[in-house]
Amino acid sequence: MDRLGSMAIFVKAADMGSFSAVAEATGLSATMVGKHIQFLENRLGMRLLNRTTRRQGLTEFGRAYYDRCRLILAEAEAADALASDHLNVPYGTLRITMPSLLGRLCAAPLLYDLSLRYPSMRLDLHMDDHVVDLAAGAFDLAIRTGRISDRGGLMMRRLGSHRMVVCGSREYLAQHGAPRDLEALSEHRAVVYVRPGWRPAWRFANGAGDPLEVTPPAGMQLNDLAAVADAAVAGTGLAWLPAWLARPHLDTGVLLEVLETQPSYRFDNYAVWPQAKHLPLKLRIALDLLASALPERLT
Repeated sequence: MDRLGSMAIFVKAADMGSFSAVAEATGLSATMVGKHIQFLENRLGMRLLNRTTRRQGLTEFGRAYYDRCRLILAEAEAADALASDHLNVPYGTLRITMPSLLGRLCAAPLLYDLSLRYPSMRLDLHMDDHVVDLAAGAFDLAIRTGRISDRGGLMMRRLGSHRMVVCGSREYLAQHGAPRDLEALSEHRAVVYVRPGWRPAWRFANGAGDPLEVTPPAGMQLNDLAAVADAAVAGTGLAWLPAWLARPHLDTGVLLEVLETQPSYRFDNYAVWPQAKHLPLKLRIALDLLASALPERLT
């Protein structure tokens, strides 16, 4: 077996926590993943993973070896990137994590074109609303919305902003009327997005820096933003939605925007990546594409 390839499989197994997850991500069988780990263990004469029927974890030696493998793999990829840059062709895997819905509807469609234009470049896109630790090395790039708190060792590039809108279905508004101002929201049912770490209050701009926050009575709570839009379309209440998600419904008249005279709150969007001396061509191309095309899709 190829030692470098087996190291890559070992690092994935340590990061993902199971052979089956690695198998699904790489297209290998779980048995073959195990053979790669066994090849390294036999070569080293040391156990890397403690394995049971339910879980696996790194041994003390495995943790030290894992750190070294990550450095070796990063250097090998950087060496390949030098050749890629010299040939002016992006090469290798670009691993990007992004919010689930914004990623699927706005960012990913832009990135699909890269795989068509550059066959030597492989995209590994993960859509997850949890903020990942880029320092762990599992991803080359993250798309994030809102304030970036963990800036240490990271580079950032702004990807525009999107405004939030309050809207309701024609049927709901015909029955309950449209709110005249923010205070009137207390008289309406709201469809509220909830998840750990997310503030349920609706925000509006006030021109003084800090947003105005209003928490209308929640007639329904959902942990999926697309489901919030669906519930608003169904007439269950008003919803506070990103303009990029509400736009198709607003354009067809299924949803109507309310409180249009109230200044909207805007979320900034960023590309974030680990600081490095050399920025691979594949990453530069993706950054330029997102910076030029994503803001328009977010309006």
